[in-house]
Amino acid sequence: MSPSEKLPLLPVTRSDIAGPARFTLVIHGGAGTMSRKNATPGQIAVYHAGLRKALEAGYAVLSVGGEAMDAAVAAVSVLEDNPLFNAGKGAVFNVDGKNELESSVMLSKPPVSHPQIPNSRRGFGLTLLTRTKNPSQMVRALYLNPDVAPHVFMSGANAESIGESLGQVLVDPSYFYTEARWKEHRKGLGLPDEPHPADVDASLDMYPTGTVGAVALDERGCICSVTSTGGRTNKLVGRIGDTPCVAHGFWAEEWETTGLMTRAWNKITGKPNVRAIGISGTGDGDYFIRQATASTIARRVQFLGESIETAAKVAVEDLAKDGGVGGVIVLDNEGNVTLPLNCEGMYRGVIRMDGVPKTAIFRDDVL
Repeated sequence: MSPSEKLPLLPVTRSDIAGPARFTLVIHGGAGTMSRKNATPGQIAVYHAGLRKALEAGYAVLSVGGEAMDAAVAAVSVLEDNPLFNAGKGAVFNVDGKNELESSVMLSKPPVSHPQIPNSRRGFGLTLLTRTKNPSQMVRALYLNPDVAPHVFMSGANAESIGESLGQVLVDPSYFYTEARWKEHRKGLGLPDEPHPADVDASLDMYPTGTVGAVALDERGCICSVTSTGGRTNKLVGRIGDTPCVAHGFWAEEWETTGLMTRAWNKITGKPNVRAIGISGTGDGDYFIRQATASTIARRVQFLGESIETAAKVAVEDLAKDGGVGGVIVLDNEGNVTLPLNCEGMYRGVIRMDGVPKTAIFRDDVL
């Protein structure tokens, strides 16, 4: 393995890019029952600021010709380091008062910066992490090193040991402790609060459920989805959610249009014959697993010819019919974005080539 593969991000020069610049990044920071009437202007502002910082981190990669994977990891890393969000430093506790983290990465095609990655190596999922500072960076490292991690899904201490050998940072489990998450854990179990020094100035009412995630489109037409989570508050020890499970909480792929009429129309309108899509979900992961939500959206687009807006809306509505709360962010290779949700709010944002970050929280917010 070369030293450059140990870097969290791998800059790519613009010399390998053909055609005009075109890129997009969309993110989410969890969904849930947050409501405008229970939120203060200060609470709302701090979440918007956190989302903007993540968008700007991803934009810094894409704007200089960087790859979708690196941009998505950059954005998610910012959210993992922000204790307001349920990932990394802000991860929730399980029923035993421990943190078990998950993350995933998936690409529509391999990154050009790593030509050794085969087309069949679509992505990677990690679960039951207890010491990984940035799970999104860990999963990126293992994806890029099939020689030492040839699988598609790994868990626990051995995965972390391999990641550490690749330069990833491990921390003491106490790193993930935050006062607000601990109170959330104790309250959920019907237990009294225990005294700890406060370290987060935010109301529990604003805390999302679900995950954080990013989907990026780079100038080469590659789409990458990166997702990271602490899971459900007071989940059973060893519970695995949708975040690391391919097809359920995340997805990315591309396919070639085969219909003669569609190809003819694409030629007339100047659209490509290759379609690509990326999805990252957030909410109650058990329902995403039961319905294979992420890949279902892609299949509806591919085989039913639906727009990403229609396909994602139907999938999110189907979650609600079974009692599942959540939402998704979806991006295609034409830069189209949709962010449907079936609950009161979902922290979300998008940034395009103009570099202007646009964010939203509540269901009726407009980006």
